[in-house]
Amino acid sequence: MEGQKKMMVVFGLVAAVFLHSVAAQTAHVVGGSIGWTIPQNGAQEYATWASGQKFLVGDVLIFNFATDTHDVVEVPKASLDSCSSANPIGSTITTGPANISLTAAGDHYYICTFGRHCQSGQKLAITVSASATSPGASPTASTPVSPAAPTATTTPTTRSPTSDAPCPPVQAPSPSATTTGPTASTTPGSTALPPSSSSPSVGAGFVLCLLSLVMGLFF
Repeated sequence: MEGQKKMMVVFGLVAAVFLHSVAAQTAHVVGGSIGWTIPQNGAQEYATWASGQKFLVGDVLIFNFATDTHDVVEVPKASLDSCSSANPIGSTITTGPANISLTAAGDHYYICTFGRHCQSGQKLAITVSASATSPGASPTASTPVSPAAPTATTTPTTRSPTSDAPCPPVQAPSPSATTTGPTASTTPGSTALPPSSSSPSVGAGFVLCLLSLVMGLFF
């Protein structure tokens, strides 16, 4: 059931595109009611008819004429003016009615090569415009791309100056200026012992040193 629905959707899209392309084409009966023949008012008759038409790429020209009485061929502008078939663009169509599709934009010129039909005014000049659906008809303007905003730079974090401060020097306790009682005598040759490392000043300096190292590691 799901597959049938998908097929119906695809078929509907194809049909819509086909109908759109068919509707976009316009069939122009050259000369209107008089068809493709020797006009009574000369070449101006076809010029007046063409001025009231809008020719687009994809449209079709219908040249109504009886076979073996007229023909039609596309020629350059110079050949139109001189009524010459020496430089035809494509083949001469001798079977009527003739349908010619307009496949390119620009000026197009058609004449009848029978006898002096062209000199009598059986010639046509039209200007074909690019259709709205043809490639390059309406190019889309490109939108300028705005430059990206500069990325904010992150300021490097500076370490606290206190973290790099050297450990404060440990000062030994100053000896008492005056001593009471008899002075201890030293034995000749013996060395005096340094102050005890368990002094409160030494312990405080050691703690401060450790604290500064810890602050330097974490901050």
